Amino acid sequence: MNDDQLLRYSRHINLPDIGFEGQQALLDSHVVVVGAGGLGSPVALYLAAAGVGTLSLIDFDTVDVSNLQRQIAHSTASVGSPKVESAKAGCLGINPEITVHAHNTKLTADNATTLLANATVVVDASDNFSVRFVVNDTCVALRKPLVSAAAIRLEGQLSVFRNDRDDSPCYRCLHPTAVDQGDTCSQSGVLGPVVGVMGTLQALETIKIITDSGEDMSGQLLLFDASCCEWTKLRLNKRADCQVCMTTP
Repeated sequence: MNDDQLLRYSRHINLPDIGFEGQQALLDSHVVVVGAGGLGSPVALYLAAAGVGTLSLIDFDTVDVSNLQRQIAHSTASVGSPKVESAKAGCLGINPEITVHAHNTKLTADNATTLLANATVVVDASDNFSVRFVVNDTCVALRKPLVSAAAIRLEGQLSVFRNDRDDSPCYRCLHPTAVDQGDTCSQSGVLGPVVGVMGTLQALETIKIITDSGEDMSGQLLLFDASCCEWTKLRLNKRADCQVCMTTP
């Protein structure tokens, strides 16, 4: 690290759990963030600020004025622009020394392996089960750690799936099949700070994995009820009948 980097990341370097080695690991890492909306915004901004050397942002949507209540990577001036380009500009505005790749495309089974292959950690900040299943199944096949979260109304959930470990459950152990997608943020609403909290936690878990600090949320499901600021932590076990992680070599 040069002198400017030592100053920029000094608060990390001073932490015993991260230090110089941990910060260097962040600079050498590549995080892929799937989704540049409510969850992806704080994830991308915090990881950029933390000095993740390479960020890849994947989203095919454009910024709408209704997004601005919660998707903090975007501004009024970026309405109508691709979300990945808006988020990229926000990340580089915070930290111009990192590399940000903007993939203005939908993640599918056909392109997922290519887009996720070089990731140190994958962050699922998408909002539908079809993409979440593609992300999960590809991460299991590639043995990539996956940090997943979701939020609606005043509720959020978070988990980490250490697909690089044989004993870790995968997302399909939690949701073997898709559930009713009728209840969406556009219909039921979502409080902006709730997605901010969950996205920030995704960034935190990602940093912990990269720096090998603390204890990540693997094998646990964290539930957040913002109405009473109550947290519930549940044990998440590997399913013996999982059709993905129990059948992938």
